[in-house]
Amino acid sequence: MTSGYLWVPFTLLAAFAQVLRNAFQSRLTARIGTVGGTQVRFVYGLPFAALLFAGYLAVVPAHVPAIPADALAWAAGGALSQIGATALMLLVMAKRDFGVAYAYIKTEPVTVALLGLVLIGDRLSWAGWLAVVIVTVGVVMASLKAGDKTSALAEWKPMAVGIASGALFGLAAICFRASIEAVPQGTFMMRGLTMLVISMAIQTATLATWFVVKDSSGFSGSLREWRLSVPAGVLGAISSTGWFLAFSLTLAANVRTLALVEMPVVALVSRYVSGQWLSAREWLGLALITFGVALLMVAHA
Repeated sequence: MTSGYLWVPFTLLAAFAQVLRNAFQSRLTARIGTVGGTQVRFVYGLPFAALLFAGYLAVVPAHVPAIPADALAWAAGGALSQIGATALMLLVMAKRDFGVAYAYIKTEPVTVALLGLVLIGDRLSWAGWLAVVIVTVGVVMASLKAGDKTSALAEWKPMAVGIASGALFGLAAICFRASIEAVPQGTFMMRGLTMLVISMAIQTATLATWFVVKDSSGFSGSLREWRLSVPAGVLGAISSTGWFLAFSLTLAANVRTLALVEMPVVALVSRYVSGQWLSAREWLGLALITFGVALLMVAHA
């Protein structure tokens, strides 16, 4: 593997750690509410992210780079956007219409590509844009399970929540990439890990303020459910590390599009476990995702 594709393993690590983390967060949300489920990936994830950063500094001694004001501003924007996106995602996961809303959440690559172009000048090739569109269509098709009606896509509640969540996740990805790019010195590992810890610290401080001022039941509930909270925090730190290192190496649209390769794997495993096979529509959707990801790799080359 050449260094030009180093972002690929980081993205895959982030995507599959995220799948597991979402499972823990979903269970927590059912027990301690949306705010409680939202905060574990940040509050419980920060110590583990800091340990990863400290471990890197121990192995590769280097000075932590100076952080410009614009890097901090981008990090704050990404941190707040991600909190909002995660809360909306967990709200959707608590509903029966998750499959339809999930299709809207995973339109995120289109949002990332558009926001990247407008906000920081990230330009995809024509093949890259085509890959984003193909993967997004595949996600919508694969998310609709047997028995779902296509007309369900027009229902405004899952549409509004899903699109809002996907848009905020897209904005967070662009902000995090911009924050890393704004750091003038250091290797991609140094810049990525530094901005990861700063961003998670902002998120933790924001949620701690909420707990102190508004309602602490979410945090106290996560302490009771520590057997779920701690693994969710570890997986959150691993996932976020993968995202930040990938963002430091390539366009955010590349990262978030490739990440959707998780869907065919998760769908096949879940169907195997449940004993239910995929519908023709799901197969076509997963095939489109796979083809779109392959096209993305060719476009990147």
